[in-house]
Amino acid sequence: MMQQYLRIKAQHPRTLLFYRMGDFYELFFEDAEKAARLLDITLTTRGQSSGKPIRMAGVPFHAVEQYLARLVKLGESVVIAEQVGEPGTTKGPMERAVSRIVTPGTLTDAALLDDRRDALLLAANMHRGVLGLAWLNLANGDFRLMQCPSDALQAQFERLRPAEVLVPDGLALPLLDNLAPALRRLADWQFDADTGTRLLTGHFGTRDLVGFGVEDLPVALGAASALYDYAQATQRQTLAHVTGLTVERESEYLRLDAATRRNLELTETLRGEAAPTLLSLLDTCITSMGSRWLRHALHHPLRERSVPTARHAAVAELIGEAAAYGIDGRDGRRAANVRGALRGVADVDRITARIALRSARPRDLSALRDSLARLPELDSALHACEAALLLEIRAALDIAPEPLALLRQAIADEPAAMVRDGGVIASGYDAELDELRAIQTNCGEFLLALETRERERTGISGLKVEFNRVHGFYIEVSRANADKVPDDYRRRQTLKNAERYITPELKAFEDKALSAQERALAREKLLYDTILDALAAHIPSLQRIARALATLDALAAFADAALRHAYVQPSFVDTPGLDIVGGRHPVVERQVDDFIRNDARLSPTRRMLMITGPNMGGKSTFMRQVALISLLAHVGSFVPAQSATLGPLDAIFTRIGASDDLASGRSTFMVEMTEAAAILHGATEHSLVLMDEIGRGTSTFDGLALAFSIARHLLEKNRSLSLFATHYFELTRLNLDYPECANVHLDAVEHGHRIVFLHALEEGPASQSYGIEVAALAGIPAAVIRDAKRRLRMLENQAVDSGPQADLFTSLPEPEQDVPMSHPVLSELADIDPDALSPREALERLYALKRLAAS
Repeated sequence: MMQQYLRIKAQHPRTLLFYRMGDFYELFFEDAEKAARLLDITLTTRGQSSGKPIRMAGVPFHAVEQYLARLVKLGESVVIAEQVGEPGTTKGPMERAVSRIVTPGTLTDAALLDDRRDALLLAANMHRGVLGLAWLNLANGDFRLMQCPSDALQAQFERLRPAEVLVPDGLALPLLDNLAPALRRLADWQFDADTGTRLLTGHFGTRDLVGFGVEDLPVALGAASALYDYAQATQRQTLAHVTGLTVERESEYLRLDAATRRNLELTETLRGEAAPTLLSLLDTCITSMGSRWLRHALHHPLRERSVPTARHAAVAELIGEAAAYGIDGRDGRRAANVRGALRGVADVDRITARIALRSARPRDLSALRDSLARLPELDSALHACEAALLLEIRAALDIAPEPLALLRQAIADEPAAMVRDGGVIASGYDAELDELRAIQTNCGEFLLALETRERERTGISGLKVEFNRVHGFYIEVSRANADKVPDDYRRRQTLKNAERYITPELKAFEDKALSAQERALAREKLLYDTILDALAAHIPSLQRIARALATLDALAAFADAALRHAYVQPSFVDTPGLDIVGGRHPVVERQVDDFIRNDARLSPTRRMLMITGPNMGGKSTFMRQVALISLLAHVGSFVPAQSATLGPLDAIFTRIGASDDLASGRSTFMVEMTEAAAILHGATEHSLVLMDEIGRGTSTFDGLALAFSIARHLLEKNRSLSLFATHYFELTRLNLDYPECANVHLDAVEHGHRIVFLHALEEGPASQSYGIEVAALAGIPAAVIRDAKRRLRMLENQAVDSGPQADLFTSLPEPEQDVPMSHPVLSELADIDPDALSPREALERLYALKRLAAS
């Protein structure tokens, strides 16, 4: 047995091997040690190898999925070796063969997958500065290619978030080790474009790949070659549900670099949490298919505006918005009907893939049957709709009656979880199976009926028909009645006072009865495989239905958000710029009371807003809400504003927040400058740029000089639509030389010794930054705040030395020298913070000062 294990293990040296032994999957040697550590299972020993005990660990076969799920989340891959053949038919140990290979990027089993997130397998290839990518969603058969510059690697990884990455062994990129959760290095020769062409033409049954538009993508085809071969090897069969190949071009989508996706918190917060994010707010989808569609759409805002416009029209019709009445005219009945009809719809997308891979379980088929049965209700909910996209969806939901009829006839109402448990095929579908089941359930009735008939036929009143485990079924007759036994009775056993017989009829029944359960299970398995074969012919139509259901669900979620949060339909124009009236941050407004709405207007004559104001005043929130409103409009959603008009956009760039990258040896300031450089090199006149506190990671003069020059470059060279937030008030003078730079500020007022943030955007520069007041709100000790205020007054009243990089504080006297403390009462009085004293404490301090003055 160990020879067999080692032979299989040698074929998969870097993968955990689950080796089936009876009711357990066992692991040996280093695999056992690793699995025991990762899964917290018992490590034991059994037998010896080279004089040393063999380390061993195992998991029960019926609970294997939960262990596989844990390993996959850790980025591990597992080879499953099952027992093949029939017990007792071969000498020595039962033969075992690899049945499947489970890797993070090739999951299809529902127990291992996140319902609301795609698990992508991605292959990356690089040649002469060109990056070729191929990725496959094995759970639904979506296969895509892309070629782009090599410096886009991080942005593409942030967009796709692959579960597993394949790269050539000779490709040395430190970035890959940081980005990929499960990195697999394959031989360089596997990334060959000619091999990819041969494999894919063979799979699709075409002469060439010209029809897919990939003839000019050799580097991506090399990646596709390695990916296809790897995916097919893990599944141990052809990928029947991969029916097409899609080429993505960077120009299709608004460009969002990795920093922008993080800063806007589309699907994950800056702390790595799932909420509160834009996705967590919008994802009220009924089905997991819709949730995955929505997640994908948020990371893929479309640059071409025809598709988002069609989605806007569909959302408007779902909420029943009459143009003449706007928000007040909405009734939302169609959206409610659609969402109601979607309840109970299963994950048709992934079930279809499992049918193609022949791994669909009985409850997958019953769920598919129930889902297809709801399509007429969805058709009724979309009746009389006029939006072009809704008409397309309604047409796509039409299905041939054969698959639904087959599922209704063949699959039990509530089938068992596994085919091996029986009870999967519906009664009345197969006569042979019904007979075998009848034998099992009606065995007692048959024996009683036979006994009655034989007593009447023979005239032996004491005749008995019975069964025991040793001799099976028999007819027992006392010796006294032996002369009445008919000729067709055959003696089976002789007892002291009786004889036991068998008849041809009873023998035939015995053969059926003793093997009925086993034969019934085998018959069910055969019928089930036949059903999967029949359904496989309908995979394209099932995939079409799944896509339509996902799109409709997401559009209904957009409609739900528009109804609940008073979002409005944006409009696109050809004039560069954007005009947002009453804009809100979609996530922040749900976290606070009385969110302040703000307008944002950018145009060819107003390309940059220089935003000043206090910390905590809302500058970052305002900037992000402009970006999110623009993104939502290009996704196809309504937006949180009173109105929003958008000109052409090709990208959204952000430089917000402070973070370092110590693993790559980059300081906070280096990260800041790297992101700024990417913006200055990549932004165009149709790009939306968000710059927040640029230059603050270095000395004041350096930072001010850099911020000034970066802002001027954006105005002169990039000519982008820019929101530039800063605390350098010197930058507000830019509008003297550049009229297209407008000064605005987030307002705040002092109330007593406190600061009140108004969060309202006003024209003109801010009067002060209120930094010390914000520090006080953060809990800085009162003595530090008082000292800081004294130093601030001195700084404001004294000129700074003119030398380069002068320290702003070196030439200043200590605050104590500025205000001579000639009397103890003055010293004591200076240390009092009136706002921090209760009335009783204030009275006590007053008496103490009076005593001190009198002493």
